[in-house]
Amino acid sequence: MSILLETKGLTAAAEDKELLHGVDIVIGEGETHVLMGQNGAGKSTFGCTVMGSPEYTVTGGKILFDGEDITSETADKRARRGMFLSFQNPVEIPGITLSEFLRNAIEQQTGKRIKLFEHKKNLAKAMEVLGMDSSYADRELNVGFSGGEKKKAEILQLLMLRPRLAILDETDSGLDVDAVKTVSKGIEEYRKSVGGTLLIITHNAKILEELRVDRTHILSNGRIVREGDGSLALDVLANGFEKYLGEV
Repeated sequence: MSILLETKGLTAAAEDKELLHGVDIVIGEGETHVLMGQNGAGKSTFGCTVMGSPEYTVTGGKILFDGEDITSETADKRARRGMFLSFQNPVEIPGITLSEFLRNAIEQQTGKRIKLFEHKKNLAKAMEVLGMDSSYADRELNVGFSGGEKKKAEILQLLMLRPRLAILDETDSGLDVDAVKTVSKGIEEYRKSVGGTLLIITHNAKILEELRVDRTHILSNGRIVREGDGSLALDVLANGFEKYLGEV
């Protein structure tokens, strides 16, 4: 197994408060991992820290991507390496359409200009996978979008950017059953077309019913308290977190 992402003893803080306490995670290329835990466990903090968010400061340990130490790299450099983070609450960006945003993001990631015709063709194909109305391409990014539409737009970015590692933060939050299935279809398309690696951050695990999981990590108070295969995620889905909290 080729290791794509590894954190070694990762500790991180925000506003002088330590939120992660020595997190060790190893993710192989092409695998799907799940990071679970109750609200406030530190799941989103982990995802943002791995992606290089300036809101969090690494106070100890290392982050390795494809064998290289990226602990001190900025988020834009990590994105160009092929890392992607979907946000739990996607922001609205007036003044730029969804299509324009995606074209610019791809060009920034690859360093190459994309012909408009080619971009529109690829965008239409990706939107069809997600059952998105083509008119959304010309709407301002997330402006007036429902919660489900914003999450679909995030998965659309995943399909268009084709990252090596996708960190999906609470992608299933607030979605109904049909929307979860649509988003899951988009994630599976990413897996098939790119062979990409996934780290899915969640606390309610609805989306896991539609996906094959290789490894599960349970986080509590900024520490990994249990790890296992996909069956661990299903057990949490059925029985909750309580029996795992406080384990060391």
